Amino acid sequence: MAVTVKTFTSAGEAAGALSSDRSARYLGGGTLVMRALNEGDVTISTVVRAHDQALTRIDASGPRVTLGAGVTFARILAERDLAFLHAPARSIGGPAVRNMGTVGGNLFAPTPYGDFTVALLALDATVAVQGGFGARDVPIEEFLQARDRQAGTLVLSVSCTRPASSEAFRYRKIARIKPKGGSVITLAAHLPVSGGRIAGARIALGSMAPTQIRARAAERALEGRSLDAATIAAAASAATEGTSPSDNALGSAWYRREIVGVHLRRLLSGQE
Repeated sequence: MAVTVKTFTSAGEAAGALSSDRSARYLGGGTLVMRALNEGDVTISTVVRAHDQALTRIDASGPRVTLGAGVTFARILAERDLAFLHAPARSIGGPAVRNMGTVGGNLFAPTPYGDFTVALLALDATVAVQGGFGARDVPIEEFLQARDRQAGTLVLSVSCTRPASSEAFRYRKIARIKPKGGSVITLAAHLPVSGGRIAGARIALGSMAPTQIRARAAERALEGRSLDAATIAAAASAATEGTSPSDNALGSAWYRREIVGVHLRRLLSGQE
């Protein structure tokens, strides 16, 4: 089946092409779209590209960091101001994948991938999108819940909270093959502290549901408390509430439920 490639100079033009053609897919780094084409996905007849510098722009000057959808993980690792995102970026594949894979593309990566999105979810990210309805900002949870219906939408950028300190944000990926393997589970925690107590805890999990999710019961166990052994134990005990992991070659649903609390305890305790 022939595939048409359309290249535009602006993100707006590319978004228009996507919204007007259900068989069109946006090509950023290509780690998802090219794989689908190589595997014979006949639902894609048009590939859309855009040479818009806004898609690769990084703004790390304020309390919220904005990453263009086309920013690669290798680029993030090269930016000193994005040190808090280095661990999630480094956990994405090997060097070749990190040179190609993009922030925007990772939002669409299916389980057991999409690890960078786990970090963005913990950091209260907002996704800027453009489609037939125009441009708008969407909370990342809302975006992920409707991810399967985003085919005609172009992601422009993602903005997230900059943690106040290195201790305020923590990330861990459990994989069979390190560092580039698919995720058995992925965890990220943003733990802002006010007056010695956690205020606004966000815990995100990957490979524990069809999309990345927040561990809200664990968050409630942390909120308003100091991060001591009892609080950490309570959060770890609540880690499986609301999850729905699946079986795959990397691990069973049972195994994921067994280990998520263990690794959340280690993450919150600062253990390697």
